[in-house]
Amino acid sequence: MKTHLYTATVTWTGNTGTGTSQYNAYDRSHIISIPGKDPIAGSSDPSFRGDRTKYNPEELLVSALSCCHMLWYLHLCATHQVVVIKYTDEAQGVMEENQDGSGQFSAVTLQPKVAVAEQRMVEKALHLHEEANKMCFIARSMKFPVLHKPQVITIEKH
Repeated sequence: MKTHLYTATVTWTGNTGTGTSQYNAYDRSHIISIPGKDPIAGSSDPSFRGDRTKYNPEELLVSALSCCHMLWYLHLCATHQVVVIKYTDEAQGVMEENQDGSGQFSAVTLQPKVAVAEQRMVEKALHLHEEANKMCFIARSMKFPVLHKPQVITIEKH
């Protein structure tokens, strides 16, 4: 088995002068740094006193699932002679918050809208979403269902 190592440094930048002396005394801002890449400004979800203008971990999880699926899907389409012209996904994740403040995702639904070059490719294009889900490293790592509601249309050249 081949292994890959991924590193990220998360640095809290939200000390407003008194640290975490009280729940409402600090900002949830942080920077996510990955060597050789632009930093990502993060915070918590606004429901948890976060800054709505920054990415939160829940959004990044849903985005990671969507990106991983898309990259596998495009790979599979290329190897199965399905020519993708456009791809957009409006992914949605549902997180349930428990009474004690903990929580978990109950599902993420990917809703890819794919345009292929020819009508004859549509059926295979739909099927390859199932294959991409089986291959996606991130989806395979989740303990909640990753659902799919794909749409495929054609953009044929006349």
